[in-house]
Amino acid sequence: MKEDFDYQAMLAGQLYQAAGILPENGSAEGKKRAQEINHLPVDDREGIIAKEKVLFGKFGQHCFVQPPLFVDYGRHVEIGDHVMVGPRVSFYTAGHPIDSVIRSQDLEFGLPITVEDYVWIGGNSTILPGVTIGKHAIVAAGSVVTKDVPPNTIVGGNPARVIREIQPADKEHWETAAQLYHQKRADWQKQQK
Repeated sequence: MKEDFDYQAMLAGQLYQAAGILPENGSAEGKKRAQEINHLPVDDREGIIAKEKVLFGKFGQHCFVQPPLFVDYGRHVEIGDHVMVGPRVSFYTAGHPIDSVIRSQDLEFGLPITVEDYVWIGGNSTILPGVTIGKHAIVAAGSVVTKDVPPNTIVGGNPARVIREIQPADKEHWETAAQLYHQKRADWQKQQK
């Protein structure tokens, strides 16, 4: 890779100018890949997943990000195993300074996003730079996630706040419901023979 001062500054979480990043390191590649995914047939799940594996910096096992989606630098987003992401979710790893004079100098910062295992992100949510979404967490649809999400919690709103912790009773409820489903399905399949 060629020397790229602004890209290296971005990777270090320091201020940089996006226009100063060499094209091969810029955000256009991630945006184009997301656009390709968004134009695939909705029933081409295998094709969508194959492209998502290339788009994201890490893409775990048994994951699916429902198109349409938006990223700036998709390779700076890591997604764990068994993650479900609803449609119209945006992952923004680039941000802008609060100070308007500094911001007007076209300076910004970049921080990676991490989505840990067994996370569900509801549709129309926005995930901002530097956020980690903890294992087994749920992000309610339409949320704007500005801070880390603790594991085993449900968050929602703008900005997203913890609504409640996921309790053992939740697990028991859904395990019972799944057992009932599998039993009913097995019974139905026997009747079809």
